[in-house]
Amino acid sequence: MQRVRMSLPYYKEFGWEAEVVAVDPKYTDLAQDELLMESIPGDIKIHYIKALNKSWTTWLGFGSISYRSYWFYRKKINLLLKSKKFDLIYFSTTQFQICTLGAYWKNRFKIPYVIDMQDPWHSEYYRDKPKQQQPPKYRLSYHVNKFLEPIAMKQADGLISVSAEYIKNIKARYPQIKHIPEATITFAASEEDLEIAIRNKDKFMSIMDPGFKNIVYIGRGGMDMYKSIVPVFETLKNCLSADAELYRKLKLYFIGTSYAPRGQTTPTILPLALQYGLIDNVIEITDRIGYYHTLVTLQQADALFIPGSDDPQYSASKIFPYLLTRKPLLAIFNAQSPALAILNEYKAKCVYSYDKTTGIHEKIFDFLKKTVNDKLSAPVYNKDAIEKYSARMTTKSQCDLFNVITC
Repeated sequence: MQRVRMSLPYYKEFGWEAEVVAVDPKYTDLAQDELLMESIPGDIKIHYIKALNKSWTTWLGFGSISYRSYWFYRKKINLLLKSKKFDLIYFSTTQFQICTLGAYWKNRFKIPYVIDMQDPWHSEYYRDKPKQQQPPKYRLSYHVNKFLEPIAMKQADGLISVSAEYIKNIKARYPQIKHIPEATITFAASEEDLEIAIRNKDKFMSIMDPGFKNIVYIGRGGMDMYKSIVPVFETLKNCLSADAELYRKLKLYFIGTSYAPRGQTTPTILPLALQYGLIDNVIEITDRIGYYHTLVTLQQADALFIPGSDDPQYSASKIFPYLLTRKPLLAIFNAQSPALAILNEYKAKCVYSYDKTTGIHEKIFDFLKKTVNDKLSAPVYNKDAIEKYSARMTTKSQCDLFNVITC
């Protein structure tokens, strides 16, 4: 959703007129952010569709919005394709099941489609992991995704992904699309979004205690991030042992760590904090917050922390809101993560890999010490990188691919 939302102001500039089909917000139980509409041009046509009530489908094990809205998407877009000519269908969502409709519309209306791989669809990553590390209903979703993915992928006309590795794996799995156009396009940073957040900051409840020095991470949690988080917890534990009075002023916030609905979330970071005796310094808030509330909270922090996954393909699209706020940043990733290359392009300073950086504990100690002593300065990022990863330029990259497919 964020990819398309940020691109809508620029599609026309690059020769494309976009219409959006989306589920009416009243049918979702996710956190809602009405301010998102402020960034969308008034002339964009948005077609809202219905979805089945979640209580009707959850007992079957299919509570996802993609399953609940599937037939409504099919009906609405059938009507649109019958009423006027469209050149392309663009799927940009992590609700991948909807993408299977691309093959149906291609066969019926002879219209090409592009799939945007923001995350892996069918993945083997969790298959050998202990059950407690697997997502809810993993066994069911594994087999369903394995069945549905080829329906969508085998007839796709183009692929976009935040990670080149995702595209490589998909094309290896389906040789029939080996030569279709592809583009690796990261998510974007939108300066307009930051302006909207600052204008509306009084609408959001402050999460942090201003009496402390607060380091903030906002995003999903999970045991796959432990290798990035453990060095920080180990260092903080040593800091407290050396100077408890000073470092008790430091708080690490992990916010929005669960995708589950409110009331059904399970902490994944707090158990690790308990293991290291950091219960007074680490706060995990599992419930997710809205996008603009996120930007405001990042702005209010003294410093920011981004832990990466132990999955080397993990691209961490969330790095862009962090870079946008220009707050002091500590980032720790797998050495193969593509996020490291982006952060290096920006010339971000405190960026490390948990598996390759020498003396990582000393580097983390320096960051924590400067944070608690208010000695960190705001980063100055590379202007060329800021332009390259802007919403305008990432939209141009999308349109370049669309042009290749439809020319």
